[in-house]
Order: sequence, then structure tokens, then C-alpha cells
Amino acid sequence: MKIDLFDYNLPKELIAQTPIDPRDHCRLLVLDKKTGNFLDRYFYELPKFLDQNSVLVLNETKVFPARLKAKKKTGGEVEIFLTKKINSKSWECLVGGRGIKVEDQLFLAEDLVGKIIEDLDGKTKIIQFNQADDKFLQTVEKIGQTPLPPYIKTADSKKIRDDYQTVFAKDKGSVAAPTAGLHFTKELLEKIKAQGVEILTVTLHVGLGTFAPVEVEEIEEHQIHSEWASIKKDVSDRLNDLKKSGKNIIAVGTTAARTLEAFSTAKGNLASGEKWVKIYIYPGYKYRFVDGLITNFHLPKSSLLFMVSALAGRENIMAAYQHALKNDYRFFSFGDAMFIK
Repeated sequence: MKIDLFDYNLPKELIAQTPIDPRDHCRLLVLDKKTGNFLDRYFYELPKFLDQNSVLVLNETKVFPARLKAKKKTGGEVEIFLTKKINSKSWECLVGGRGIKVEDQLFLAEDLVGKIIEDLDGKTKIIQFNQADDKFLQTVEKIGQTPLPPYIKTADSKKIRDDYQTVFAKDKGSVAAPTAGLHFTKELLEKIKAQGVEILTVTLHVGLGTFAPVEVEEIEEHQIHSEWASIKKDVSDRLNDLKKSGKNIIAVGTTAARTLEAFSTAKGNLASGEKWVKIYIYPGYKYRFVDGLITNFHLPKSSLLFMVSALAGRENIMAAYQHALKNDYRFFSFGDAMFIK
């Protein structure tokens, strides 16, 4: 399938630089995947489209400030972007700077020191740090910068860190937020629960690959990135029971959807555990566990646009996107939302 089928022209002024305040007052485009019909609403109206047959699945990953500044012994400046945890002390990182080689030591604030132990492809290296686990993450919280997407030009600040975190974030590990979840307030979640909607959580730590452009003409040839994900046994057991009883499983975000699909068998049974997942979803894929999806508006020619098209149909999605463009919806991470039902 040609990538140009997933292209659209987006005016720069529709790329949201800051979120709507309050969060749940962003716009919501409700798309019926069976008919292709859509409605213009606001996110705080989401409960109107949910009932006791609905189940929401959230991704409770937490973004951490993964962009770090360091110096070599010579004083040369280095930028480190933490992308994947290898073990308690070692991370796969994107490293920027001149003349960086294996065995180089990198000095950061708070007595944090890293040593390059392997060069993977010139830009990507494995760094072993002198701090581990919780101590390391505590240090990173102090000295790191929020890894905002490249299309957001807003400077890092405490406010932007709070804005770029879901209200239900719990497990640190993502370099990008599961942005569909950013629209929920605690009050909205309580309102949804009060009307009999069950809410369960999974974890998928979003990697840098989520921003990687698709650089092939035929989308089937694209190589997807891997991400760490987990589902607790009590959650998978409960979701299996709910699915078998005919409940409507609604993933909040493509990350929650990828987790559910990666852990589901060909027969639609959901497993539990933790693992690196590498699931590429594009038109032709038949969803095994997910029935509905709450998501944002994605970049042209992106793997996430392919993924939502697999659920709702490419023509339905592209028609909905054209409607959103004509009606000045806000796009990408801090933008408006879509509910595919």
C-alpha cells in the first residue's frame, strides 16, 4: 500500500504548542467506524458515548526527563537522550557531540558519570552509569529536560512537564507521553466510573521510535521499533472475562492498543507478563482485542495514522481528518482528540 494514501496538508498554525486548559475542554471528533459518520463534540462529553458495556484501558506509563547534558574530560559538550533501559545501570542512548568513542567518560551534574561501552550505529550507543535504578531516575528528574516532540517549540519548564503527563501516570519509563490520556482529568475519570464503566490499566513505555518517520514507499516494508510493555495477571484475567461477556474494549491511545494487541493470541485471549513488543499495525490487520480507540490526530504518513486506519478504515479516517482540518481542530500531542467507536 502506497504511503501517499496517508498524506494530508497540515497548516503549521494547527499544530498545538500548548494544551487546552482545562484538559477535558479540548474538542472531540466522534467517528463511527461502521458507518463513517462523525460528530463534533468536546472531550468532557465523552461519558455520553460510554455506557455499562464500555471498558476503558489506560496506559499508566510516566514520562521522565530523558534529555541530559554532559561533558567529556576535554570539556567538550555532549547531549545524551536516554531511549531504552538495558539493565540496572546501562541504557541505550542517542549521543550527540564531537569525537565521541567507546571508553569515553561523560560527566553530568549530581555526581552522575557515564561510560560509553558500545557503539551501535554511530549515533546510538550503550552507556553504563555509576548510578542505578531509583537513584539514577531521581538524579535524572533533577538534571534532565523533558523530551518534547520536535514539532512542539515550547521551552521546557515545570508547567510543561506537568502538562505533558497524564493524571494517572505511575510507572516511569517513557520518553514521550501517551497523549490520548492527556485529555482526562481526575474528575472526568470519576464521572466515567460512576456511570458503570470499568477502567483498567496496562503499561507501555513509549520509545523515541514513536517519532521516527516512515521512509518507504510501500508501508508494508517499514520496520517498527520495539517498546517495553506489561500487563498484570489480574488485569488480563479481568479483561478476558469482560471481553468474553461481550463488553466493548476501548483503548485510550495507540500505546494501550498496541499493548493489548501484542499480548493477545490469535484466538483473542489476553496474556499477562512483561516483554519487549514489536507490533506493526496497518490496514489489513484485524484487531483481536480492541473494539474502540480514543486517540489524537497523528502526523501525515506516520505509522500511527496507519494504525488508526486499520481500525476504522483508511477512507473513514482520511475523511475525518479532512473535516478536522476544515474545522480548525488542533493536531498532534497537545491537540484535540478522536473517539473511534
